[in-house]
Amino acid sequence: MGDTLLSGKTSFKARALLVGSRLELRALEEADSLALTPLTIEVEGGIAVLYRYGAVVLFGVDPLHEAVILNRLSTLISAPYAHPEVEEVNIRVGQDGREGMRGSTVFISVADVERIQVIADILAKSAVLAQYEAKVGQNIERIEPLATDLERHGKIGGNAKEMLRHIGTMLLSEYVMVGRVSIPEKPEVLWETPSLQGFYNRLEDEFEILERHTALERKLKLISITAETLLDVMNNRHAIRLEWYIIILIVAELLLSLYDLFLR
Repeated sequence: MGDTLLSGKTSFKARALLVGSRLELRALEEADSLALTPLTIEVEGGIAVLYRYGAVVLFGVDPLHEAVILNRLSTLISAPYAHPEVEEVNIRVGQDGREGMRGSTVFISVADVERIQVIADILAKSAVLAQYEAKVGQNIERIEPLATDLERHGKIGGNAKEMLRHIGTMLLSEYVMVGRVSIPEKPEVLWETPSLQGFYNRLEDEFEILERHTALERKLKLISITAETLLDVMNNRHAIRLEWYIIILIVAELLLSLYDLFLR
């Protein structure tokens, strides 16, 4: 078990913010840190756990210091999000019984690096899932009218190609992001401190991390299959149209040849 952090505070907040698509942490890794995987550092008023996939998890940091920290990190953020996804819990230290979550509060026996990293891992993953759940929902809303047109009228609207291109771009970014985070994988701290496995599992269940990840993957697959089907319909429609153009050209050429033979 590591040293107690946060100046012995017994009650504080933990906030995970998904601030961008990536955090460049190399410069920070060269400075003093509490841990490197993930990068855990002391900041104004508390602790920050930073992830390369763009998540910042702050412990015991008030709103004023949070703004200062995020401003300092702004130069390290790739493709920053205008509205970061946020996941927040209260933390109480000094729990004698089983560590875990009750209501919106996580109870722990001591605020050490290992427990901070366990909580940070869950909150960061939950923030990622929340953002991409919303994005996938938007994609489903975009693609649903196209599928409805195909079902009812046997054709799809004229703007379908541009919409499918947009959906394809979104799908690619979502697959890359979800894959980069490695949602189902356990954090490295559990290999070093296996006694925290039960605590991690309870938080993982509380936030439904694995269930949400599975549901997200299914929705991504469904959108992908639907988009491919619509694209095939469009390509077939264009192919049939091209075949008719060729037939018309052949007939026109035959008519011109007959005209030359019989009328000249």
